[in-house]
Order: sequence, then C-alpha cells, then structure tokens
Amino acid sequence: MEGLGWILTIVVGGIAGWIAEKIMKTDTGLLMNIIIGILGAVILNAILVAVIGETFGGVIGQLVVAVIGACILIWLYRLIRGRG
Repeated sequence: MEGLGWILTIVVGGIAGWIAEKIMKTDTGLLMNIIIGILGAVILNAILVAVIGETFGGVIGQLVVAVIGACILIWLYRLIRGRG
C-alpha cells in the first residue's frame, strides 16, 4: 500500500478485507481478509497508476482502494470458480 508501514498495511488490509467480506457476503477468516485486502490494494493501486498516473493517498484513501480491490478479487474468484 502506498506510503504505509508494514503494521499499518496489515491493519488496513484486515479492515478492508473484512468490509469486502461483508459487502460481497462471503465467509473468510482473519488471515484471508488480510491477504485479500492487501492484494486488492496492490492490484488496484497498480491499475490506478497505470491508468490515471496516481492513486489515493493517506490511510483512508488506501482503505477505499483496498476495499474496492478486494471486492474485485472476490468477484473474480467467484467468476473463475463458477466455471470450474
């Protein structure tokens, strides 16, 4: 996550994963919430930088990016799993 330390990245990733879990109505554990939140933030940050040249700053901005990215990851997982 852009400009956050390791501890804050884990905390924000966990919160983002938990929010995405509630939005997407899934049932994952704490560790999976953290992983989904961090991966979602990394992927969406890369997309935002490639498309518009920047990303949202600060803890709240990164939380928003992580939640959206985590929701996209859960959606993609369901899309792939549904075909197999």
